[in-house]
Amino acid sequence: MAPQRLTTRTPAARSGFSRRGFVGLLGAGAATAGVGTVAGAPFAHAAAPEGLTAARLPSPSSPGYWDAVERLFMLDKDVLFMNVGTVGSPPREVVEIVDRTHREVAAGAIAAYSDFADVRAVAARGHGCDPDELAVSHNTSDGMSKILAGLALKEGDEILTTNHEHSGGNVPMALLRDRYGVRIKRVALPVGNDQRAEDYVELFRGAITSRTKVLLFSAPTYKTGTMLPIRMLAELAQEHGLISVVDGAHIPGMMAYDFHQLGVDFLAGAGAKWQCAPGGTGLLYLRNKVLDRYNPNPLPEFWPVVSSGYPSEGGVPPRTDGPKESYDIAAQLQQVGNGSMAIMAGVRRACEVWDRIGRERIEKRVVGLSDHLKELVAERWGVKALYSPKDDPRLTCALTSFAPFRDAGDVYDGEKTTALVERLKDEHGITIRTSDFPVAGSDRPHHVVRVSTHLFHQKKDVERVVDALWKLSGTMR
Repeated sequence: MAPQRLTTRTPAARSGFSRRGFVGLLGAGAATAGVGTVAGAPFAHAAAPEGLTAARLPSPSSPGYWDAVERLFMLDKDVLFMNVGTVGSPPREVVEIVDRTHREVAAGAIAAYSDFADVRAVAARGHGCDPDELAVSHNTSDGMSKILAGLALKEGDEILTTNHEHSGGNVPMALLRDRYGVRIKRVALPVGNDQRAEDYVELFRGAITSRTKVLLFSAPTYKTGTMLPIRMLAELAQEHGLISVVDGAHIPGMMAYDFHQLGVDFLAGAGAKWQCAPGGTGLLYLRNKVLDRYNPNPLPEFWPVVSSGYPSEGGVPPRTDGPKESYDIAAQLQQVGNGSMAIMAGVRRACEVWDRIGRERIEKRVVGLSDHLKELVAERWGVKALYSPKDDPRLTCALTSFAPFRDAGDVYDGEKTTALVERLKDEHGITIRTSDFPVAGSDRPHHVVRVSTHLFHQKKDVERVVDALWKLSGTMR
């Protein structure tokens, strides 16, 4: 099997929005500009925001490098925010370019009927795919809905998925079930540290039937922070001729994955979580070519059901059976009426910040902090308190879920877990979240806490949250 940890190949180009480019665009008739004009011109020559930016960071080998990275963000310093799995915080330069672009667009009354090819190109280079395979969505739920609604599934076809999926995937699956008679079959995921990547492959393998058409899973699961082995499961799907769909909400900005190398057909991710792009943004990957090295299977039938870019007459050519796309399917998904130049400028800048720091460096940092957290949890509460794996690196990420109480029976007490999280914020100024999910062999859901480790965190922050939770859990008998 190919390794799960994969890397990107090429740093993204770095540019932004400028008044000079904007005024020039006005002179070219921007109010009615077409796709190429709006997408290419307005973001071309941004002046660097004042103060520290990613372009002005010290050398990564400098002792204060990660302190400088932390200063890129404008989070309230009075609160230790460790809930990035719910929402991120854009760097200051992202906020500034969004604000500046909003003002310039308002001043010029500029429309953006665009496929934003330049923004997609920057995002695609940072995620190891091509611009014709990447669209900027509203969020992961939006991406999952577009993927599932666009598949040519019919009555009796089966989606094989898990019991730890988010509503962003569960709802569009339910719509296919209730509208078209598509079957939904779920495997029960194991939790904790006593598991290996191969266990998940065999779990799914044993559940595939002649009716199975789609293999759908979250990686990582938002419930426990278990990184399912994407490449291994993609190979399983290829072996059985299945369409692979990944709810990768937490992948962009956290993991340095090359989407081509993963070998999946579709992946929906968030832009506003770990990637720290503006709110209401996500990334949608659609495999749009056949690469024998990574996925030699034919492209699945797919329809861009939410689009103003799909041709109203004449249709599109057949999807390619080789390494060159026959058309830009992501552009059809990207074109949905008048878009937001400001938000797209923010997405582009967020990707540029990540590429400047280095996605592999970021993954090593945030996962390393999570590994440290897991070891501290195992020392304080015991390894059985962990609901996230720690010993198989193929299953780890920057999300950590664990049971925070001294009494193991408290894992069934949702009210107590919620009260603990509330007291953690009120008394210690630390924000995390609760998580609950079914566990095989248990007749009740388990209630735990979930902690996110990110770029604006230090080792001392991880130790602070562990100390505070340990202290509080000892008082809540």
